[in-house]
Amino acid sequence: MKPAKPLWIAYGVVLLALATASAFHPSGLRKARALSADVRRVSEENEKLRERNQRLRREARALAGDPAALERAAREELGYVRPGERIYELPPAEGPR
Repeated sequence: MKPAKPLWIAYGVVLLALATASAFHPSGLRKARALSADVRRVSEENEKLRERNQRLRREARALAGDPAALERAAREELGYVRPGERIYELPPAEGPR
């Protein structure tokens, strides 16, 4: 019955050596942490893109059904003006000095 204790110690040493090797191996623990960080970053980016897509869908629906929204978009995004209108362009405001 005495040989069991050295066997457990040897098992523990081997386990510790494998865990250490895994932690320092290029495709071990460091890579797993880096991949987890990438997953979080991509998930956040996907959520932002989902929100942007919803905004764009709402805007597309408004442009398709609302003439005032269509005119606003044409004026703001494309610079369209009605005949006879005058456009005044102001220089950008300078920040505090």
